[in-house]
Amino acid sequence: MPTYNAPIKDYQFLMHSVFNLQQYNHMEAYKEATPDLVDAVLEEAAKLTENIFQPINQSGGEEGCHLENGEVKTPKGFKQAYDQFVEGGWQSLTGDPQYGGQGLPMSLGIALNEMMVSSNWGLAMYPGLTKGASETVRTWGSDEQKDQYLPKMISGEWPGTMNLTEPHCGTDLGLLRTKADPNDDGSYSITGTKIFISAGDHDLTENIIHLVLARIAGAPEGTDGISLFIVSKFNINDDGSLGERNGVSCGSLEEKMGIHSNATCLLNYDGAIGYLLGPKNKGMRAMFTMMNEARLGVAVQGLAIAEVAQQNAADYTRERIQGRALTGAKFPDDDADPIIVHPDVRRMLMSNRAFTEGARAMALWAAIQSDITNNSEDEEAREKADDMLALLTPVLKSYMTDQGVDAASRAMQCLGGHGYINEWGMEQFLRDARIAPIYEGTNGIQAMDLVGRKLPRKNGEVIKAYFNMVQSFIDDHNDNPDMEHYTTLLDKALKRQQAATMWLMQNAMGKPDHAGATAHYYLNLMALVTMGYFWATMAYKAKTMLKENKGDTDFLNNKIITADFFFTHILPETTALRIKVEAGADDVMALDAQSF
Repeated sequence: MPTYNAPIKDYQFLMHSVFNLQQYNHMEAYKEATPDLVDAVLEEAAKLTENIFQPINQSGGEEGCHLENGEVKTPKGFKQAYDQFVEGGWQSLTGDPQYGGQGLPMSLGIALNEMMVSSNWGLAMYPGLTKGASETVRTWGSDEQKDQYLPKMISGEWPGTMNLTEPHCGTDLGLLRTKADPNDDGSYSITGTKIFISAGDHDLTENIIHLVLARIAGAPEGTDGISLFIVSKFNINDDGSLGERNGVSCGSLEEKMGIHSNATCLLNYDGAIGYLLGPKNKGMRAMFTMMNEARLGVAVQGLAIAEVAQQNAADYTRERIQGRALTGAKFPDDDADPIIVHPDVRRMLMSNRAFTEGARAMALWAAIQSDITNNSEDEEAREKADDMLALLTPVLKSYMTDQGVDAASRAMQCLGGHGYINEWGMEQFLRDARIAPIYEGTNGIQAMDLVGRKLPRKNGEVIKAYFNMVQSFIDDHNDNPDMEHYTTLLDKALKRQQAATMWLMQNAMGKPDHAGATAHYYLNLMALVTMGYFWATMAYKAKTMLKENKGDTDFLNNKIITADFFFTHILPETTALRIKVEAGADDVMALDAQSF
C-alpha cells in the first residue's frame, strides 16, 4: 500500500530561505503571506492531501469512472473528498478577492497543486483547470460574465474545463469544425464534438463551466477565425439559479492507460447555448491565458508523481533484504542487506532526489514570476518577469514531465518485480505519469515553441537576459572557495548552451529541419542549465545557513550532498546534448518515409 508525506520542510526552505518570499510583501498577493501564514497553509494542505486525498488514490484508480444513463459517476469517496476541498476554501486560495478569493500568491498555489497531484492525481484534476478557466473569464469576460461565473468558479462550486481538441484535430486547431450560430438574444448555439476533455462531466458538483473553441459562420479559415465561448452544463436563470440542462452531454468515456479516476470525456454539443468570451475571432489568444497556466500546472504534475514514487521507492529499498553490499555485509547478523546499500539502487534514488528538489525550485521560481507579472506595480519588473516566464514555461512543461515519467520508472525499478504488481501502487504512478508529456501541447510542440518562438522573442533580448541571470550568479560567487566547484561546472554548461544557441541561429534559418530535429535536445540542455542555476543557488544558501548555525543541520547537509550529485552526475549531460544539437537534421531526415 503506497504512502505519501508532503514535502513541507523543502517548501519552507525554498520559500523562507532561498527565495525569501517576504521580499515581495509590497505586492498585494504577498501582503498577507507572512511566514506564519505560509507555514500554516503548507501544514493544512499536507493534512488534506495525506489524510483525505491519498487514501482513496489507489482504490479510485482501480474503480475508475462510469457512464450511467448519460451521467458520469466518479469513484467511491471522491465526492466527499471534493466537498472537503471546497469547504476548506482550497480552490479560492489564489483567487481574486473581488470575487470571493483569498488573493494569496501563486507560489502557495503551486505547493498545493504538487501535494494534490502526488496524493491523488485523478481527483486533483477535477478542480485542476478551474483556476486557469477562471483567470480566462477574469481577463476576457465582461463585467456581467465575471459577476455571474467567477464567485462560483473561484469557490470551486462550479469547476471549469478547456475544450479544444476534436476527433480530426489536436495541435492544428485551425482545422476545428465546431460551429457557433448566433441567436437573436446575443447568445450562440454551439454544435460539434470535443474529445479528451478532462473532467468534462462528473457528479462532484451541480454545474460545470466549459470554455469552448468554435467558429462563427463566415469567420476566416484557420486559427484567425476561432472564437471562445462559455457554455454552462446547466442554463443559468436570471436570479443565478440553475435551469434546464444545456445541450452538452458526455457521449463516452475514454479507456485510458492511466488517471482512471478522472473522467476523460467525449462531449457532444447539440445546439448548446454559449456566450462569446472576448472578441470574435480572437479565441486562440484568449485560450492561451488558460493554456499557459495549465502548462505550468502540468509541469508540476511531473514533479509531483516523481516525488511520491521516490518516497515509496526509498521506503521499500530501506526494508527489502537482498544480497550483500559490495564492500562487505552491513548487517552481518541478517541473511542479507537491505538493497539501499547497493550503488545502482542509490544511483536511481539520487537521480530522482536531484530531479524532484531541483524541479521544485524551478516551479516555485516560475510561480513567483507569475505573481510579479500579475501583481507588481513596477512595469519594468512585470515585463521582465513575464518575459522569463514565457521563455521557460515550455522548458518546465517538457523537461519536468519527461523526467516525471523517468523518475517513476526508476522508482519502479527499485522495487523490482514488486514494482510491476498492482498492490504496491508503483505501476499506477508510472501509468498516470505518461499522460503529462502528451497533453496541454506535446513535448515536441513545447520544444518547437522554445526554439521557434521564444529564442527569437524581442530580437533575442529575452534569451540574453536569461544568460545574464545565470552568468551573474557565476560571477558573483566565482571567488568563493565554497562555491568554486559549482560555478566552474555551471559556467561550462552555460557556455555549451550559448554555443548551441549560436549554432541554431546560424543554421536553422536556412534549413528549418535543423530546428525541428534538435529542438528537443536544446530544450533539455536549457533545462539542465536552469536546474544547475537553482541547485547552485540552493547549495549556496545551505552552506551559508550552516556557517551561521541556522536551520536543520542534517537537512542542509543533505541538500549539499544532493547538489554535488547533480553537478557531477547529471549536469555533464549537457556535453552530449550540445553535440546532438550541432549534429543537425541530416541523419534524422535521411530515411525515406516508406522505409520506416
